[in-house]
Amino acid sequence: MTDIRDIIKAGCSELDIEIDNIHVEKLVKYKDLLIEWNKKMNLTAIKDDEEIAIKHFLDSLACLKVKGLVEGKLIDIGTGAGFPGIPIKILKDDIKTTLLDALNKRLEFLKEVCRHLDLTDVEYLHGRAEDYGRDEAFRENFDFAVARAVAPLNVLVEYCLPFVRVGGLFICQKGPNLNEELKEAEAAINILGGRLVEDLIIKLPFMDIKHRIIVIEKNKQTPTKYPRRAGKPSKNPIK
Repeated sequence: MTDIRDIIKAGCSELDIEIDNIHVEKLVKYKDLLIEWNKKMNLTAIKDDEEIAIKHFLDSLACLKVKGLVEGKLIDIGTGAGFPGIPIKILKDDIKTTLLDALNKRLEFLKEVCRHLDLTDVEYLHGRAEDYGRDEAFRENFDFAVARAVAPLNVLVEYCLPFVRVGGLFICQKGPNLNEELKEAEAAINILGGRLVEDLIIKLPFMDIKHRIIVIEKNKQTPTKYPRRAGKPSKNPIK
């Protein structure tokens, strides 16, 4: 199987995720833009069509295995080249999507992607999660926060849970060896108002690679002292 369209369709079938030809063509266009822009700025180390389809697109779409991720407001924290936020938006256009990243050049790329793919109701935030998480316009204002292995879990929850409304979900994509991280993050999850409700093991189609998706429900408000100022969560994680 060499055509990226066949890989995407077969991979979604294996993951039991519905996809149509319009979605597939948007993902192919996204891939083309990613490769084009990657020549002038560092967006991804993955440059092969098949690997982009599997390790970026299918991996991102695996988030749709989480119960309840259908509609509402979603923020992708540390979105980078748009993963997992943009693939989710392509398949679930009713989800109002916010993409947050510390590098403005990446957001310029994402604006170009959304323009080419006719993706609307997308907001772009340039800055640090610690700063936006204290802003009343964004704090506890989202149904879902997603993040893709940008920091240890006990740090990630401080970046992400402040954005999630009570009753909403933080969906975190991680590698398979997560047990120690989960243990170290228990106190932070509890202090920040969350509880672990789902731990999915996802085998990436066509590869001998397994990832974990950790789902944390927000069951009480995050104390106002969190998130701490920029840099503090990573230097001194909650224990």
